[in-house]
Amino acid sequence: MKLFDVYPLFNIEIAKGIGCRTYDKQGIEYLDLYGGHAVISIGHSHPYYVQKLTHQLENLVFYSNSVLNNLQLELAEKLGKASGYEDYSLFLTNSGAEANENALKLASFHNGRSKVIAFNKSFHGRTSAAVRVTNNPKIVAPINEGFDVEFYELGDIKSVRKSLQNNDVCAVIIEGIQGVGGIRVPESNFLQALSAECKSVGTVLILDEVQSGYGRSGKFFAHQYAGIRPDLISVAKGMGNGFPVGGVLISPIFEASYGLLGTTFGGSHLACTAAIAVLDILKAEHLMENAKKIGDYLLEELKKFPQIKEIRGLGLMIGMEFEQPIAEIRKKLLYEKKVFTGASGSNIIRLLPPLCMSKNDADLFLDRLKDVLKTEIIA
Repeated sequence: MKLFDVYPLFNIEIAKGIGCRTYDKQGIEYLDLYGGHAVISIGHSHPYYVQKLTHQLENLVFYSNSVLNNLQLELAEKLGKASGYEDYSLFLTNSGAEANENALKLASFHNGRSKVIAFNKSFHGRTSAAVRVTNNPKIVAPINEGFDVEFYELGDIKSVRKSLQNNDVCAVIIEGIQGVGGIRVPESNFLQALSAECKSVGTVLILDEVQSGYGRSGKFFAHQYAGIRPDLISVAKGMGNGFPVGGVLISPIFEASYGLLGTTFGGSHLACTAAIAVLDILKAEHLMENAKKIGDYLLEELKKFPQIKEIRGLGLMIGMEFEQPIAEIRKKLLYEKKVFTGASGSNIIRLLPPLCMSKNDADLFLDRLKDVLKTEIIA
């Protein structure tokens, strides 16, 4: 059997990682500014994280839902305190896609509706059709079994308001910062208006913080810059520092009942151990504050590069948009300068480094990027 060939692969085999660095089989060091699609929040091979997981592996057990798991209770308590949502409840899943799936189900059970509003260039795991919708806000496409979705431009509150007035929209789902869509940050006034409009008609507001959450933006959740409190918040990626774990933070307006939601792998002992260790390290090492500080520094320095068309982002979630395709720039950064980066579409480089990134790491990247851009013909 061979692998199903859906991912273009770099010809580099990573053997280990430490902090913001990874090393291939030949021992060559790479600066990691992508963190495996933003999953590496506290850095590679953090000793406390490794210790906690190793101890749990030595006492391996797997019962996620049918027996009491005090690790789930500990995780819920610590996550509530860290995020500022102590009055919310937590439902644990195995991924961001499963978190969004359960959030949509819960919203539909709550108000009995089946229409969903999302935004052009959004990505919510199972709703990947959203990234293919560009100019027609009335395209209706499947978002999940039993749901239809309308797509609107990010920031178009007038069109959203008009649709909500039909009183048939189950939920509005929006990313705290669009990731796959090119690191686009919703304006605070738009999020505030969206929250108010949803409340006025009984529509559930779902904030997808799968990529932008867990301190990456400089706040625990990116939507907190707007001062809103959504009804449901989906989390994953950085939640387990690479270990598969996700969840939904659920407002007190929802009432739980047995069998309402379901998961097989969500909330296992290993997953909870990983997630608790991440929260402990985020707090002890002030990584959220570090993400804000280093992110602000990078954003200001990158604005000085004349070759970059636009810089977007918050904290350590940064997009660099160029006039021309960035494939060659990324290749040179990787193979010549030993820097991993990500991409959104053909013209945007995505930076999603571990939140432990230092100023020295940032300066090293800036120097290497400057060298690469000197050799590239910029349109």
